[in-house]
Amino acid sequence: MIKIMKYGEVSPEEIFARGTAATDVSGIVRDIIDNVKANGDKALYEYCEKFDKAKLSSLEVSKEEIDEAFSAVEPQFIEILKEAAENIRAFHKQQVRTGFIINGDGYVTGQVITPIEKVGLYVPGGTAAYPSTVLMDSIPAKIAGCKEICITTPPSADGKVNPAILAAAKIAGVDRIFKIGGAQAVAALAYGTETVPKVDKIVGPGNAFVAEAKRQVFGLVSIDMIAGPSEILVIADGKSNPKFVAADLLSQAEHDKMASAVLVTDSGELAGQVSAELERQIPLLPRAEIARISIDNNGKIIVADNLFDVIEVANEIAPEHLELCVDSPFDYLGKIKNAGSIFMGRYCPEALGDYFAGPNHTLPTSGTARFSSPLSVDDFVKKSQYTYYTKDALQKSAESVAFFAEKEGLSAHARSVTVRFEETEK
Repeated sequence: MIKIMKYGEVSPEEIFARGTAATDVSGIVRDIIDNVKANGDKALYEYCEKFDKAKLSSLEVSKEEIDEAFSAVEPQFIEILKEAAENIRAFHKQQVRTGFIINGDGYVTGQVITPIEKVGLYVPGGTAAYPSTVLMDSIPAKIAGCKEICITTPPSADGKVNPAILAAAKIAGVDRIFKIGGAQAVAALAYGTETVPKVDKIVGPGNAFVAEAKRQVFGLVSIDMIAGPSEILVIADGKSNPKFVAADLLSQAEHDKMASAVLVTDSGELAGQVSAELERQIPLLPRAEIARISIDNNGKIIVADNLFDVIEVANEIAPEHLELCVDSPFDYLGKIKNAGSIFMGRYCPEALGDYFAGPNHTLPTSGTARFSSPLSVDDFVKKSQYTYYTKDALQKSAESVAFFAEKEGLSAHARSVTVRFEETEK
């Protein structure tokens, strides 16, 4: 049963179950990466047979396989995928930025924005297949203008990829899809093999082996983030429907036994009602065992005197998902400084953001929303700056630049400026 406590009985650090020790897989992952780096496709085929029980004739999904999968998915879901894709495109198109130019007296400075050339998207497969991740990760990359977008996803034992993933990839405009999962997929994308191209950035969720592989290849390639267990903080007043609130908490609890679902309310009555609703709803879930452990071990209901006071704590813990189940959510919005994604009002469950509304569902976890952001078009571009000075403009600044350089003890820096005018005088 979920724990109910008074505001102040638990510190902000204890609200979510963070920092729990996990099994160290770094050595196993390092061996996998080294093997893929040294043996390329051969290692990938071997790992696919070992871990996925699939004996493949080709690592890449063919156009025929994609078309077959697209036809196999029910038309209603295809239309939903298309509608979700349009919502995601509409939102992320607003994130596109352009460079700028500053014209001065004899000089020009500016910035240009260019897309990352090649990106790799890791998409979980098998029983945990997420076509939503395909849309959320590939559409911003497409809008950014990335030249090549590749997906890696583990196959089932028959060597096929989940049809919904392939359908979503076709709708999103993904260029290539590979039947590879786990740390070996990350290694293939980072180093390249005979079949898999080397990419510049790897994004997407995965298990502990995938997360550790991303950590180990970071620097050779860019990554989006190292995601932790799912978490949701629901702030709800006494007018909230306990059935709605309990359902929202369970939408994250069913993800993972390590997930954290927390309610903060100013109503002791609502706290009791939500607790009872959780006990009623959990047995009805197909993933009841996972939700049960998550709620019992990590779930909390905190009763506070004033919900506005709770915003201070929310900013300190920086939740991945934050729901504001209150009458006037926009009154709170300006006070929230740290949160991955904010869901406002009584009819805006977090699941709306997972699939359909348009904002991205790849979010900072474990408090990293204090300094990082949801996945966006910005993650798939890079910025270069440029400077142009005429001779006269440089001469006006030469003394200042040289003085600054000498102050730092870098006389060659200073000389690179002054030498241009010494030569002119000769």
